[in-house]
Amino acid sequence: MKKVYFLLLVFIVLFPLRGLGGNSADDSLKHKIAQMLLVGFRGMELNSDMPIYDDIKNLGIGGVILFDYDNPTKKRQRNIASPAQLKKLVEDLKAAAPENCPSLIVSIDQEGGRVNRLKPAYGFPKTLTITARYQGRINKPDTTANYAAATAKLLHELGFNLNFAPDTDLDVNRACPIIGKYERSFSADPVVVAANARIWLEEQKKYNVTGCIKHFPGHGSSTGDTHIGLADITHTWSEKELEPFKTLIAEGAVEAVMTAHVFNAKLDKQYPATMSKKIITGILREQLGFNGVVVTDDLAMDAMVKYYTFDEILLKAIEAGADMLCLSNNGRENYDPHIARKALDSIYKAVKAGKITPARIDESYQRIIRLKSKMQ
Repeated sequence: MKKVYFLLLVFIVLFPLRGLGGNSADDSLKHKIAQMLLVGFRGMELNSDMPIYDDIKNLGIGGVILFDYDNPTKKRQRNIASPAQLKKLVEDLKAAAPENCPSLIVSIDQEGGRVNRLKPAYGFPKTLTITARYQGRINKPDTTANYAAATAKLLHELGFNLNFAPDTDLDVNRACPIIGKYERSFSADPVVVAANARIWLEEQKKYNVTGCIKHFPGHGSSTGDTHIGLADITHTWSEKELEPFKTLIAEGAVEAVMTAHVFNAKLDKQYPATMSKKIITGILREQLGFNGVVVTDDLAMDAMVKYYTFDEILLKAIEAGADMLCLSNNGRENYDPHIARKALDSIYKAVKAGKITPARIDESYQRIIRLKSKMQ
């Protein structure tokens, strides 16, 4: 079965559009761009009249991201209500993908602690409420492995194949409003962070769940929250914050990295990390040698939308070296059910205008296909 699956993926890489509505270079380009999109949506169940169904079935987006809380409406009526409901939703999402299209990524932010989409109120176990800081403070492999395995096993049973965890930020500022305050970091010691993050990656892999470390190049020293505005780390960040990323990448333990929207004038005087070629390509790709999938943090955050247009965010993130663009559709204000098509059109026009090369799109597509070939 694995051999057949591998051959199918090879066929997809070489002939990505066979059966998807065309065979032109433009169709191929649009297919590859669609694979770069990771899209959020509203709905506890999937119906064929929903835009997200069309995005998966006909547009061929690369993946979806699920939430329990809907930010624009301030209600817990997004995608998650119970274990049985969630498992059915994930199954239906995956089933909507065309048979000759790469497997759909179904992702979630399930770190545990405060970043916990699978809450006890919905019928999920209380063990998921344990924080990374607690695990780092205990700093015993068996303890961390137990919590990581419990999360990975549950995600696998629900059908998820990508988890945006573990957090590999350093806990250097306990007052950081989005990392330290929420106890999302294992420790201020990069050795402890790398050790515990490694265990999370290993345990998730055992259950066929790909882990994604975050937030590159480090969010732990910030005094601001990128969800609500600019987070300037120019005077608080140090190269020490790169060490967990550097260690894990050098070990070959990392298949996906999520960027941060933090701004650091010492690294790039113009753009935040997600839009910075100096940071993503220069540091993450060239200096640290990472050639896996780079996923942006949520592009709906105010650190992005307050300062840049939608088209500019997409263009600069791709130019910087990002492979998958997280369009959570779960920002503080706006929800757009057609955001995937708008993003595809924007990127396609940028390519046709010569602002992005087809080769650059293909680089990301090939990385995404390699990652998906390892997923079940």
